[in-house]
Amino acid sequence: MPAEAVFDFKAYLAEKRAMVDAGLEACFPEPQGFTFDLITAMRYSLFAGGKRLRPILCIAGAEAVGGVGSDVLPVACALEMIHTYSLIHDDLPMMDDDDLRRGKPTNHKVFGEPIALLAGDGLLTEAFSFMTSQALSERVPPQTLLQAIRLIAWAAGHEGMVGGQAVDIQWEGKAADLEVVRFMHTHKTGAMITASVSSGAILAGANEFQLKAITSYGEKIGLAFQISDDILDIEGDSETMGKRVGADEEKGKMTYPAVLGLDPSKRIQGELVQGAIDELREFDRRAEPLRRIARYIIERKK
Repeated sequence: MPAEAVFDFKAYLAEKRAMVDAGLEACFPEPQGFTFDLITAMRYSLFAGGKRLRPILCIAGAEAVGGVGSDVLPVACALEMIHTYSLIHDDLPMMDDDDLRRGKPTNHKVFGEPIALLAGDGLLTEAFSFMTSQALSERVPPQTLLQAIRLIAWAAGHEGMVGGQAVDIQWEGKAADLEVVRFMHTHKTGAMITASVSSGAILAGANEFQLKAITSYGEKIGLAFQISDDILDIEGDSETMGKRVGADEEKGKMTYPAVLGLDPSKRIQGELVQGAIDELREFDRRAEPLRRIARYIIERKK
């Protein structure tokens, strides 16, 4: 790309989203036999039209350190499967009890609670099948691939997303506490966002300095992303977001606006985004997608 060329962020997002969708379609199982309903439920949520932010972060993380996005596609696709599984489970009546997701009825509303639960389980396990595919293991040194997979497993489990979700449930309706809400946000949402961008950098051969900077970038945008969700639940539009707004306050959820108020939350969000961009100051134009993604977190409407 010529130095004077203007980076087209919308085109970049569209291109990478199409790459991820094609990667998923090419390898994800089709409904058949005795598990027809289960696979149909898995596909229903996986192909419901999400932003694909986590796989795009994985691809952008690889590109920022000189890698090729298509080389990390199996891991990028796996990250979307893990994210989708978490949404299916979050929407269940035993959790957040939501009826809409991305403008469509939630998985359990269409397929029933048992199949929805199993669809989430199926997506989680299929993700690890993608990450251990022969095509990827032939391109990436075994120790490097293991490092990335271990990071993603950590981020998805009790020390990351699942742990944050548990705290979210246990603190519903309790007195607002900044330490708790920060723990919950950095684990429930931030851990997987950080792992997404860091795993791409790892797979592309990032050096120690690059990985440290990109990991810090991921931690900052991960927290900023969840604060954005908190704000959108107050100021957002249900039709644009594809789900009901105002649910956090109704359920007594622990959020940044509930603890600090809207304006201080927006200020912290802005500081986090600028801090994330600052982490990339030693990177060249190949990190421009990461810089723009950080800004997008504040600009997004859904």
